[in-house]
Amino acid sequence: MTSNECFLIVGSGSIARRHMRNIQSTYPQAKIVCVSASGRELNSNELPSGVSALGSLHDALQVIPTFAIIASPAPLHVEQASLLASSGVSILVEKPLSDSLVRFASQGGASLNGKRILVAYNLRFMPSIRVFKQYIDSGKLGRIHSVSCEVGQYLPDWRPDSDYRKNVSAQRTLGGGALLELSHELDYLQWLFGPVANVYCIARISGALELDAEDTVDALLVSQKGYVINLHMDFLQRTATRKCKVVGEHASLEWNILDNSVVLYSSLGKKQVLYSDQEYDRNRMYIDELLHFVDVAKGKSSALVTIEQGLETLKLVEALKRSSASGKVISLRDFS
Repeated sequence: MTSNECFLIVGSGSIARRHMRNIQSTYPQAKIVCVSASGRELNSNELPSGVSALGSLHDALQVIPTFAIIASPAPLHVEQASLLASSGVSILVEKPLSDSLVRFASQGGASLNGKRILVAYNLRFMPSIRVFKQYIDSGKLGRIHSVSCEVGQYLPDWRPDSDYRKNVSAQRTLGGGALLELSHELDYLQWLFGPVANVYCIARISGALELDAEDTVDALLVSQKGYVINLHMDFLQRTATRKCKVVGEHASLEWNILDNSVVLYSSLGKKQVLYSDQEYDRNRMYIDELLHFVDVAKGKSSALVTIEQGLETLKLVEALKRSSASGKVISLRDFS
């Protein structure tokens, strides 16, 4: 990385600032410029030292960025990505890809096909998920009987120094709600178990958090391979949980994301820890994602999470929402 290479960050929120700090520590010679997601003027005290604020995306393109990270609210992602991609900039776009399929299409999402774009589903960069996936793919579990996936954390605890009701996660118009905000689970479930065929979902607004988007989701997903997946998401649990369990013919396998562990449970209560690293620095997966993104941009690697996969996850979100609204089982064929 040379001083001639430039990273453009779109957005100035918490994830945008994390990316800025990681670029500075990983590529200290690189230039970093930032524009606000909304186009407002940024104050220098909003950004890490050494990051330059610019007025607009058009201004940013004048400095000829090599890389762009889009960390704006989801409704803006595709419009901003389309502008940058048309100028030949490689893009890391934060999840979800957009807040709806209608917006994805209306903002020119089809033009992004074939571009160097990575979708930021960063859980795929944890070492523990690779161990989890390798064991599933090995076939040692035998026939898979069921899968259960749970994620939950009290939303006000996410960023206790700010009013959670003003954050993106809490506002439907900014792409909030459990299904979009916690779509990491929808991404990795498809990565591990293949495309989803049908879904049934109950998504609710509990009223406990004064949100206008769903804060609790319970769903059944049936994969094209016939796996039945029980999924629970919420913004309500006072003690955070995030895990996935596979019940197989010969054993059960559990990935605990918060403990960063993979444990195999076999007959007669036998327990084997396949992976455990509770001292794992969570920021490491963002750095590994950044390193991978640079390799993708330079043509050294294919994207681990492609624009097509990001779109499949968005289709799954829409299917789950449609099921909840209609009370019916929804086929993903309706979104092809």
